[in-house]
Amino acid sequence: MTVVKKLIENRRFWGYGAAISVLPYLLIKIAWTFGFFLPSEQMGDPSWRTANAVTMVLAAVGILLALTFCMKWGERVPAWLIVLPVWVGTGLLIPMLLLAPILGPAAMMRDQQVGAANVWIYEQFFVMISLVGVGICLPFALVGYAKRRWPEAFDNRIDIDLLPGNSQKLTITLAMLVSVGCILLGSIKLFWGVGGTIGINPAMLDNRDLWWHLLSLNSSVWAFAGAWGLFTLTTRRGLKKFFPPMGVAWISSGMLFSYNLFDRLSSTRPDAQPALEHPLANVLTSELSSILGVTMGIIIMMVLHDRRRAMSIRG
Repeated sequence: MTVVKKLIENRRFWGYGAAISVLPYLLIKIAWTFGFFLPSEQMGDPSWRTANAVTMVLAAVGILLALTFCMKWGERVPAWLIVLPVWVGTGLLIPMLLLAPILGPAAMMRDQQVGAANVWIYEQFFVMISLVGVGICLPFALVGYAKRRWPEAFDNRIDIDLLPGNSQKLTITLAMLVSVGCILLGSIKLFWGVGGTIGINPAMLDNRDLWWHLLSLNSSVWAFAGAWGLFTLTTRRGLKKFFPPMGVAWISSGMLFSYNLFDRLSSTRPDAQPALEHPLANVLTSELSSILGVTMGIIIMMVLHDRRRAMSIRG
């Protein structure tokens, strides 16, 4: 535990590490935005350049966040400027980091099959280095930063005495509804991930590949994890420590929202593959994912607000 504590407290090291890790990704996106080293002619299309410009800006924001986490002036930045991009970023990066050793090679193989240039392999390699590097470094920097700025999120006791007028009853009710939704969504994604065909467009059955199955299973795992985290967080049953269920619920909520947003942006590309799911099933699951993610995030903020009030009186 002492080693982990020291790692977290060394937020400057992790912040610089995250900023440096993002640089290859940023440089590649700058090159693609301006038409250099394109792996295919299609990426010269205006819609592709726009997508690359957006991700270029996101990479620059990632570097600014990393520096914010490790600098003194970062503690004076308005909370909303930190919370929103961090919520989306952790939801995208941490689940993807766990799958990177499998998804990276799978993505390269898929791109080779559709005729991407050989230079794409090298570019993908640097992209993976950036994503893995920032996926490891940025959470450590974030935890060190948040532990100093928002200690109520890291108080070990989950069952602290809340002040009168708290929102516990409301958060429990909302958490129950959201948990049911997460279990439903997780079950659907699990069914598809292991090969189920109900809800899949019959014409697209042969288009299911390793990438698609893994992402479906990944969504399922995090939906189930979010249901557990939120239930434990609000009812304060099952664990004595607060941070584990809060961290799981936070990542799950960000993942459910941001993956759906990422899929929508990806679908605007001219070479984007149509959704494999039946249109109605696709709309229902994607909208449910977004609603669950946003609602989970709101519940977490309510729980943290109640804890901050209680801790301000106690300490």
